[in-house]
Amino acid sequence: MEIKLRTKEQRTESENHRPESSFRTAKNAQEENKQRLDAAPAMVVKNLSFAYGKNVVLNDITLHIPGGKVTTIMGANGCGKSTLFSLMTKNLTPGKGGVFLHGKNIAELPLQEFARKVAIVHQYNTAADDITVERLVAFGRTPHMKLLGGHSREDEEYIDWALRVTNMEKYRDREISKLSGGQRQRVWIAMALAQNTKILFLDEPTTYLDIRYQLDILQLVRKLNEQYGLTIIMVLHDINQAIHFSDRIIGLKDGKVGMEGPPGQVITSQSIYQLYGVKLPVVTIGGEKFVLTV
Repeated sequence: MEIKLRTKEQRTESENHRPESSFRTAKNAQEENKQRLDAAPAMVVKNLSFAYGKNVVLNDITLHIPGGKVTTIMGANGCGKSTLFSLMTKNLTPGKGGVFLHGKNIAELPLQEFARKVAIVHQYNTAADDITVERLVAFGRTPHMKLLGGHSREDEEYIDWALRVTNMEKYRDREISKLSGGQRQRVWIAMALAQNTKILFLDEPTTYLDIRYQLDILQLVRKLNEQYGLTIIMVLHDINQAIHFSDRIIGLKDGKVGMEGPPGQVITSQSIYQLYGVKLPVVTIGGEKFVLTV
């Protein structure tokens, strides 16, 4: 499918009449989040089991993903995080049970329909070195495009919006290979945002980034949730980052749910020991919990 983008002059000309009402504002997001408090979960995992051959990875797990919140999946290596992520994003098929999106089994949803509802940023992403930021972000509109059709005005508006929200507008004409690791991660998130979904999955979004860019990405995650109302599900390894950037934590242990709930309630020395098999002190500083990992 050919991707045709506007020239700089065309983009400037259309700036003055972009209908901002087509995007969720901070006020809209706050109102939507209040409405979701009493609403059904955005996603439900019900009696889910999965095995690679005879190796059972997930065993009859059930959990809920609340709408309008940031939910982080964590646990030791080999606990089933990546497998659960893949099952919830239609990259694997459950052995038993199912994953339900607003009450509908995602196994019954065509990929294009699923991509119009859920955006995904995987842990490992590759693109041609010479592709520009804008051109890569434009691929996020693919689920909304008709066969042999070019980009519509609406497509261009969402591309512009995604670049602006991720603070990548000034790099739109730069090649991906000339960006830093943190900037490239923002571009992949921008491509996901261009899909205009209400649910965003992030698989270890801070991997290979230094601490500055880790915080930069996680602050962006919070912004997307609080200002634009996105429901975000991510996998993280850093316990303290999970505590401070999540509304809800799901801890996996040997293919089962070991803990589930708000970080302030479920993170304790005992729960950390149950998940990771190490005894670490949990302290409260300024009303916030921290796990002392050294």
